[in-house]
Amino acid sequence: MEQQPNRPTWSRQIEFTLAGIGCAVGLGNVWRFPYLCYRSGGGAFLVPYLLMLVVLGIPLLYMELIVGQYTRRGPVHALANVCPLLKGVGIASVAISFIMCTYYNLVITWALYYLFSSFQSPLPWQNCNNTWNTQNCTSHVTNSSYSSTASKEFFKNKMLQQTSGVDEPGTIRWELFLILLLAWIIIYFCIFKGVKSTGKVVYFTALFPYVILIALLINNVQLPGALDGITFFIVPEWNMLLSVEVWVNAAAQIFNSIGIGFGSLLAMSSYNSFNNNVLKDTLTIAIINSLTSLLAGFVIFSAFGYMSHLQGIPISDLAVDGPGLVFVVYPQAFSNMPVSQLWAVMFFFMLLCLGLDSEFAMVEVMVTSLMDEFYQQLNKFFKRKELFVLAVCGAATLVGIPCVMQVGIYVFQLMDHYTAIVSIMFLAFFEVIAICWIYGVNRLSDNLEEMTGKRAHLFFRLCWLIVAPVLVGVILVFSIIQFKPARYEDYVFPPWAQGVGWVIAMGSIIWIPLGAVHTLWVLPGSLIQKLKLSIIPYALDGKSNMAYYERGGRDARPGVAVISSDIHLTEKPPLQTNL
Repeated sequence: MEQQPNRPTWSRQIEFTLAGIGCAVGLGNVWRFPYLCYRSGGGAFLVPYLLMLVVLGIPLLYMELIVGQYTRRGPVHALANVCPLLKGVGIASVAISFIMCTYYNLVITWALYYLFSSFQSPLPWQNCNNTWNTQNCTSHVTNSSYSSTASKEFFKNKMLQQTSGVDEPGTIRWELFLILLLAWIIIYFCIFKGVKSTGKVVYFTALFPYVILIALLINNVQLPGALDGITFFIVPEWNMLLSVEVWVNAAAQIFNSIGIGFGSLLAMSSYNSFNNNVLKDTLTIAIINSLTSLLAGFVIFSAFGYMSHLQGIPISDLAVDGPGLVFVVYPQAFSNMPVSQLWAVMFFFMLLCLGLDSEFAMVEVMVTSLMDEFYQQLNKFFKRKELFVLAVCGAATLVGIPCVMQVGIYVFQLMDHYTAIVSIMFLAFFEVIAICWIYGVNRLSDNLEEMTGKRAHLFFRLCWLIVAPVLVGVILVFSIIQFKPARYEDYVFPPWAQGVGWVIAMGSIIWIPLGAVHTLWVLPGSLIQKLKLSIIPYALDGKSNMAYYERGGRDARPGVAVISSDIHLTEKPPLQTNL
């Protein structure tokens, strides 16, 4: 492992906290959480959601931040240090971050497109008097399956110009391609100096969305029908708590929203000062993330209530999953509001800020991990880190070109389904096993004590040892049992496209077994000795290993002796899974 000299740290600790909030708080808070509440019994969904936050979200975020700050490495080397056998989990998190950053930036591209379009008067999705509208276009929602709203036709026919299926790729949407290029240029200039530049940008991108959300809420609650929408959002349907799917959805939402397993927060915490109070950052990031979801729920459902009042249809007929909620339903609400252009500009600028923060984090995982692994070679070839970051952004731009073709929405849906739903659950499960069971709860507590002077509370140790592995395992099993092939609205992807989706999923998952095979290949001794050595922390780095055991803490034990450059197993240290 090559070590960067003088590894940078955040200029102020508040910069990491804001970056962490920006990473956790994303577009999923605005569309996924309100939709799950609508589908899962309104206020009743908040019971399992808040419970999962306490026993799953906060403990696992705490775990990742401890590992990142203690090892001062990105996810690849952090996992290789704590559990050599499962070092592939770290590589997989880098792979999934790269895959996600290529298509996630498409949402930022859409937000920019809508932002530029919002300066027109009237709003281009406000009526059906446009060249892209069909005969079935209507300016308001109806119960007819034959009609199509003006906002939906703007999204589908004007911006996307989408084809009828993934079999028809169509041509490049040059407008979207240029905006995608602009989005990557913005991202590059926000992160090219590493944490020094990102730390300054997050003061704005992490805080400004709250100004807009609060302004939107103040405006929306004054609209007729808003109270009905809020009531729909918060009044519980208690019988929904009997559904296992509601509990699994709550756990999965906490999991995906905070970003456990993606490696983003672990990478950013590696730039913390060694003695930083990790618990304070953990609680701040996790709690603000959930409060943001609740705030977004009030904003979205108050607007839904207003639309329901205007059009005389049930609120349940307005809710749409995925991008449609943000780019079809909500823009339609703007068109009926006073000063509609102002609210549209503010809303899509907020989406831009939310998307940029999450994109920063995913790109940072790539940069941090590659710099940790190949610092000397990269420094020799690129001369400056800024040029290397430019190369990463350029590569991601090229990979994202299919998303800005007319078939782009199908590519986006396919990549999102097999990355955010399939891959991440496998990664998270093996990460929890590697850190909580193989590396061990006691070692993790010792690391925390070395940094802050205090061991982890009994509650966290119980969650790490029992609750988190069991819950993540249950979520993984139910995700497999309830797995459904990818689809977009009524369109079901053909078998060959599903096969491509599985190839995308395996692009990250495959690194877990490959990493295990490579570890066993390079370690010395017989197969049994290799297996024993592969679950000893720092076994792949002899000097670090000896230093670790010579620290003299509670975990010090003569488990590994380093003679010359070889590693010889003299005694297997017991797994540190006891409390």
